[in-house]
Amino acid sequence: MYPLPRNTRTTESLRPGRRVEFLARRCRACAACALLLIVLFAVAASGQEPWQSRSLILTTQGVAATSQTPASQVAAGVLGRGGSVVDAAIAANAMLGVVEPMMCGIGGDLFAMHFDAQTEKLTGLNASGWAPARMTAAPQGGFTGIHTVTMPGAVDGWWKMHQKFGRLLWAELFAPAIRYARNGFPVTEIMHEDRATSGEKWPGRVPAVVEIWKTPDLARANEIIARQGRDGFYKGPLAADILKTSARLGRLLASNDFPEYESEFVEPLSTTYRGARVFELPPNGQGDRRSRC
Repeated sequence: MYPLPRNTRTTESLRPGRRVEFLARRCRACAACALLLIVLFAVAASGQEPWQSRSLILTTQGVAATSQTPASQVAAGVLGRGGSVVDAAIAANAMLGVVEPMMCGIGGDLFAMHFDAQTEKLTGLNASGWAPARMTAAPQGGFTGIHTVTMPGAVDGWWKMHQKFGRLLWAELFAPAIRYARNGFPVTEIMHEDRATSGEKWPGRVPAVVEIWKTPDLARANEIIARQGRDGFYKGPLAADILKTSARLGRLLASNDFPEYESEFVEPLSTTYRGARVFELPPNGQGDRRSRC
């Protein structure tokens, strides 16, 4: 402890009312000093040379942005190895199916637009799932549970896009997702919250945030897709497993639904808005959330 200078009064030596006034003045002085420091730092930062702060993100391979860090890392790695943007998108989508399973994965839909800068050709793909053949009318009780299920289109969409625009080997794109599913990954807040508030969709125990979560069945499913391509999903054991679940919950999907499914390349629609040409996939789709300028 350092001794106080002479004539210095502590708060203990003040009357209660004076003590509160003293502390209030002291707090105002601290706040003013903090504000002054912020201003000084801001002025100093604005005068910095570019090399004195964090460098810009510069790359000749492209960047990737997804809702989960592991998926973005996987996509960036694919681009860094010389893969195409379609390769990167497939690898990221497969990873998202593991670390963010409540969103679209191998059981979901896919919409895609691909622009070739050299040919200036824009290609659209609609890999949304069509209704099962047995659904000939609206079900009694409305569209709930198994009656909301359509044919999964994502895997066929990945396959078609890879056949047309892929560079890396198909199986290589699924290796990171398989590894994460088998070895586990830390549960994020959004995954925990979704499971905690959606009991019907996620039966069983709710994983805690940062808990290491493993999905070995999903790892095996991705391995089958990696080895056998789209037929491993639509004509193999995965289709059989889905049909068993469908039969148990209401027997909506039929065996011929899977091999007959085909996603389709479509011609994007376009219009102009404030001098820019805007492109979108034709119906059915999800509106301006999939638009491209």
